[in-house]
Amino acid sequence: MKNAVKYMGERYVGCGAREGEIIIEGVPGNDLGAYLDGAHITVYGNAQDATGNTMNDGTITIYGNTGDTVGYSMRGGAIYVRGNAGYRAGIHMKASIDKVPTLVIGGHCGSFLGEYQAGGNIIVLGLDSEGIPVGDFCGTGQHGGKIFLRTEKLPDDLPAQVIARQASEEDLSGIMPFIDTFCEKFGVEKDKVISKNFFVLVPNSKNPYKQLYCYN
Repeated sequence: MKNAVKYMGERYVGCGAREGEIIIEGVPGNDLGAYLDGAHITVYGNAQDATGNTMNDGTITIYGNTGDTVGYSMRGGAIYVRGNAGYRAGIHMKASIDKVPTLVIGGHCGSFLGEYQAGGNIIVLGLDSEGIPVGDFCGTGQHGGKIFLRTEKLPDDLPAQVIARQASEEDLSGIMPFIDTFCEKFGVEKDKVISKNFFVLVPNSKNPYKQLYCYN
């Protein structure tokens, strides 16, 4: 490991960084890598809330767990979390023609995964977890992108505006480079990862999400 900076709760580490590599020991504070624009951040420990907030490019690699809203409004680059993530992971993720953000979570997530997702890929592997690797209200308001769940059983409370189906070979081929990278980074056996079933959640174009934040 290269020389690492030791943090304990400092916020905005790597905010807007366009190049270079930041290696962290300890637990950085909220908004790690906010607006990241091409640099690479590695955390040999846990991270707190809003990791990768509105990041545009680059990578964030976390060897432990991360808190709530990881990948909030993420619009490019990739985040790899070996452990678990809190609530609202991937909320408001979006994509464009040349920017397709990807969030890979090795463990399980809290409720509201992919809330209002508009683009990109969220991949939850559920490694070392039993049962369904996501909490309640997965995909609420999803109107773009894909959510991949490595599980034998889907959540019972998926919203009506989401279609859940077995991931096809084409679906999996699109995310396999990210699974390869995850396995290489964290020393996970790829055969173990791909030996289990994957579902994919996509928006239901026949029943789009129309609900607003407030009501008359």
